[in-house]
Amino acid sequence: MEGKTRGQVLPVLKDIQLAGKRVFLRVDFNVPISPGAQISDDTRIVAALPTIRYCLEQKAKLIIASHLGRPQGTVQEKYSLMPVAQYLSELLQQDILFTDALSHEAVRKLTLDLRESHIIFLENLRFHPGEESNNPEYSRRLASYADVYVNDAFGTMHRAHASTVGILDYVEQCAVGFLVEKELKYLSQLNENPPRPFVAVIGGAKVSDKIAVLENLIKKVDVLLLGGAMAYTFLKAQGLKVGHSLVEENKLHLAERILERARLNQVRLLLPKDHVVAQELKSNAPSRETLGTEISGEWMGLDIGPKTIAMFQEEIRAAKTVLWNGPLGAFEYPPFDRGTRSIAQCLSEVDGMTIVGGGDSVAAIKQAGLADQVSHLSTGGGATLEFLEGKQLPGLQALEKRYKKHLEEVRIQEQNRFEQEEDEEK
Repeated sequence: MEGKTRGQVLPVLKDIQLAGKRVFLRVDFNVPISPGAQISDDTRIVAALPTIRYCLEQKAKLIIASHLGRPQGTVQEKYSLMPVAQYLSELLQQDILFTDALSHEAVRKLTLDLRESHIIFLENLRFHPGEESNNPEYSRRLASYADVYVNDAFGTMHRAHASTVGILDYVEQCAVGFLVEKELKYLSQLNENPPRPFVAVIGGAKVSDKIAVLENLIKKVDVLLLGGAMAYTFLKAQGLKVGHSLVEENKLHLAERILERARLNQVRLLLPKDHVVAQELKSNAPSRETLGTEISGEWMGLDIGPKTIAMFQEEIRAAKTVLWNGPLGAFEYPPFDRGTRSIAQCLSEVDGMTIVGGGDSVAAIKQAGLADQVSHLSTGGGATLEFLEGKQLPGLQALEKRYKKHLEEVRIQEQNRFEQEEDEEK
């Protein structure tokens, strides 16, 4: 069986015999670690558990690899994955051998001695400069640790690194894990054939971070709801007063372009009609609600107001597909979290497909205790945005290329065997 996505042909995990094989599993455990080596958000770790458990159940010899932070090719203790390995061990209730060895021969020996249904967890891949530079020698080294390569790190698919692209030139078999399969299933549906009405709720601070995804979504959605600080750039582009709200002055022309394209595509683009404002950004700062869209004087918009919440909720409730990316206010600072929390609650009640992407959006819906009431929480971050922008992801392209090569190799082997059998019959 093959996974088919946006014209891509990808190998899936269940099609590979894993028993007794060394499996190099690329995961995305780039998670926040607070002082005291505590994992403050385990979303990405938990999301990879189905693939990890399946490999162990199939008696694979599992080598888990990830990156953490940006150590720039140098060993830095604060970026060690040891706390993550310990946390995973607790989740699995299984011992994990964590190796901080950077010596190729030392690591290779450990992988050769690995037993079935046991785990080796490698130290941060980015401690080696060859990872981010996609160095062929480093890619070959990683490939030598395993018989099968599995990528379950959707959040790294947009990076052409050794562990996501280069390694595929040297492995015999490859597949995507269950998390990547799930990401592609839902995100591809948004790009290709979403149930309608399709509503996108886009927030966050900067227009510049979302311009490409907005331009792509305008071709696909029925309604676009814009909130967060980025909304003030759009409001100012319409000639409205926004007080001291955050505005990207050099992006006003981009906001105007998005507004015009929405009109031409007959997409209803809705901006906040009222706001919760304050004169400083801090928790429990004195605040008030505006009566209308404009903001005056020294006040700055820090959340959507009650009229906007009601307007957005009405659109979301009528939808059959909802994509939410980006908070609708400064939700880390109560009381400016009301808008984001209200939208999270409304999203959980939608009778349709609901997808939440982006770290802040995922954090908000988890804080509200509603994560299990949406169809899919995307772990992809930048990769999710690039996919929704319509870009090709190098990690997916490399997997497809290697799989097609594998299929051709199998075809030639079968043809040679058939010709040999014919010769023997003669």
